[in-house]
Amino acid sequence: TFSVIETGEALHRGDEPSPTRSAVMVRLQQSHIRFGSFQRLAYFENVAGLERLLRHCVETYHPGADRPVVSDMAAAFLEAVSAATARMVGQWMASGFVHGVMNTDNFNVTGETFDFGPYRFLPTSDPNFTAAYFDETGLYRFGRQPTQALWALQQLGSALLPLSNSEDLAAALVGFEATYQDAFNAHTFFLLGVEPPETLSEGLSFLQTLYAWMTETGADWPQTFFDLFGGRYIADRRDRSPQSALYADSLFSPVKSRLDDFEPASSQRLSHPYFQSELPVRLLIDDIEDLWAPIAERDDWSALEAKLAHIAQLGHALGTIPDS
Repeated sequence: TFSVIETGEALHRGDEPSPTRSAVMVRLQQSHIRFGSFQRLAYFENVAGLERLLRHCVETYHPGADRPVVSDMAAAFLEAVSAATARMVGQWMASGFVHGVMNTDNFNVTGETFDFGPYRFLPTSDPNFTAAYFDETGLYRFGRQPTQALWALQQLGSALLPLSNSEDLAAALVGFEATYQDAFNAHTFFLLGVEPPETLSEGLSFLQTLYAWMTETGADWPQTFFDLFGGRYIADRRDRSPQSALYADSLFSPVKSRLDDFEPASSQRLSHPYFQSELPVRLLIDDIEDLWAPIAERDDWSALEAKLAHIAQLGHALGTIPDS
């Protein structure tokens, strides 16, 4: 989000509490070209337009997919978009992020996403958690997000059929699962603040143990990653945690014994003030509603500003936001 500009109007919507204060949100992304942009051209059988859009996307966003023959270019482009999307969804799953509406109009060609208005972060590990109140069948539930992302990529591949062939386009999607697993593994260990094991299979084996424990016990998702950051070097933080009883229970033993084998990724991160505090950043739906209430009632933005500062502190602690 780049800016939010209030219009002063009362906005009425049939599917939301109305009226509410109206505003325009300006957002920045690398690209605004959606999978649906290709689908629309394919629907109208605009092959020339498809090729122009493909060449623009390759030149601008995926130059590594440039090929002399357009059919090869289309397959290479799909492979590049698939890899970028797989990495994004792997990070979603590691962060407990639930998009809410994963249709082809909400994915773009750079591995970013649009319109996650009904998004949520998980309060606890639950594969069946859904973010959108209207998703009655759980189509976009948390545990299904990798499958739904691959479905969206398959639709992009279908839209590219006028420019290539089904065999090459299908082959371009074969690497999705491996790229997704790599990203999921790497990002989860990054959020745990420990070095991953040498092999992907070892990492995924540990993560299966961790997430199974979280699901079985109902451990608080943000609190768990805060408490476990740094592995064996932060046992005292677990003892002070609001859910310390979970770590003292025998069910945690399989997680602890394996977590203790990992080396911390950075001792500097462990000493950061963020990790010396008592509670982590939380962006659960109740937290977000608590931020909105004082804004709606009396134009008090102080809670939002404090939350943004806390998020920035986490970014500095993880090294994703450089120190000024």
